[in-house]
Amino acid sequence: MAQAPMQPGAEEQRGVTMNQFLTWSGAPAQMILLMQALQTATKIIASKVASAGVEGLGDKLGAGADSGDRDAQKKLDVVANEVLKTALAASNVVGVMASEEDDEPCIVDGQDSSKHVVVFDPLDGSSNIAASIPTGTIVGVYARKGEDAAQDVLQPGEQQVAAAYSLYSSATMMVISVGSGTHGFTLLPTIGEFILTHPNISIPARGQMYSLNDARQHDWPAGLRNYITKIQKGEGQSGKQYSARYICSLVADFHRTLLYGGWAGNPRSHLRLVYEANPLSYLCEQAGGRGSDGVSHILSIPVTKLHQRLPFFAGSPEDISELESYGDVQQVGTKKYDV
Repeated sequence: MAQAPMQPGAEEQRGVTMNQFLTWSGAPAQMILLMQALQTATKIIASKVASAGVEGLGDKLGAGADSGDRDAQKKLDVVANEVLKTALAASNVVGVMASEEDDEPCIVDGQDSSKHVVVFDPLDGSSNIAASIPTGTIVGVYARKGEDAAQDVLQPGEQQVAAAYSLYSSATMMVISVGSGTHGFTLLPTIGEFILTHPNISIPARGQMYSLNDARQHDWPAGLRNYITKIQKGEGQSGKQYSARYICSLVADFHRTLLYGGWAGNPRSHLRLVYEANPLSYLCEQAGGRGSDGVSHILSIPVTKLHQRLPFFAGSPEDISELESYGDVQQVGTKKYDV
């Protein structure tokens, strides 16, 4: 009788490809195909990001490109959106897609209700493209519940079956979870494969860094101002002085936080629950961290509309709990900032 292949431990798996890792981890065949589609899309988007300055893809689109629920689009936003939709549709395992760049969800022709639901922000941080600052793609995955696509994409974050983000920086990385921990893979360009470099990421229980825009402190509520002042002075629960680290690119700020601890976020109702907060909170919690809106557990928050926005904080569990203990940390109002 043939023996089943040995399944190496996490450290022994370091250096294997993502496809090998998913196979050895016992991921369902459809999930492996879905992740292969995301790998393909990430490679293409990474190439487009690298050549955006040459191809003029960092330019804003003309009049009419804005939506009340969506940010102003760059040409690369549209390109990344089409790349993702094409790759996911070709996987034959996705029935419904919803993108931050589109007003409504999309039903994939010919796919039955047993397929997955995928929600995504194709290119988070695209406003930084001209400055060559890191950008990313954020993805959440659900099981399809029925024939109503509008409801399938409004599932609470706790019902996600997988999530991922891609980081386009000095290296191209994908950080994924299929429900059994959070793992990081780095693209090795010479062979075109994502290689496991960060197995079983475990966020520290407490960090010494926070990430948000300090220039807005005069508009913050008293609780948030008091908390930030305390940790800056070393008068918080840890007794250590915290440092600020802020790139203004959510995937980059979150990635650093996931590796080094602390927290990243925005006290305004600015980030999107479906496309950003839920997938990143899932990845954070699979790594032992927490996602919060300053009051409630992100993954438990009901989704009432596709482009729903809310305050968002994610990171080390002790830091998030300390932040919440100050009570008044959500910046209320609709004030916008033009930069």
